[in-house]
Amino acid sequence: MNQNSIRIRKLAVKSFYFKLYLLFRLPMGFISGMRIKALDEKKCVVSVPYKWLNKNPFKSTFWAVLGMGAEMNTAALILQYTLNHKPTISTLPLKCNAEFIKKATGITKFICNDGLMIKEKVNEAIMSKKAVIIEAFSEGIDKESQTICKFKFTWSIKIKS
Repeated sequence: MNQNSIRIRKLAVKSFYFKLYLLFRLPMGFISGMRIKALDEKKCVVSVPYKWLNKNPFKSTFWAVLGMGAEMNTAALILQYTLNHKPTISTLPLKCNAEFIKKATGITKFICNDGLMIKEKVNEAIMSKKAVIIEAFSEGIDKESQTICKFKFTWSIKIKS
């Protein structure tokens, strides 16, 4: 495990540092109240609240806010292995599929358990120096652990030449 991954994990779950990151790199994430609750080699947990700024006319969290939380969920797992890598690794979200099961009316937690697969794919991209496709899944659950939504993000990663 490299030191960069450990450092990123520690900073991501510390609210102050993550808020600063969001403020400067992803302002809508900052405004929405998105938080990384857990990040390790295997999984990431991100939460987004239901609040006035995030709601839709149907009294639930706006689908785009849910999508932002789900994307951060998969992206954090990728970033822990690619950020500050030499040579630089390019990441690009190619596709997003979503399924909405019920209204999000409270805090929605997104869980992605694809960390080990993502680590393997990043290593494959480093070794092959070719583009590698990653399909990562994120499930949004409510406080009763009932599924609210499911997302699948297709990412492309490649060593920059």
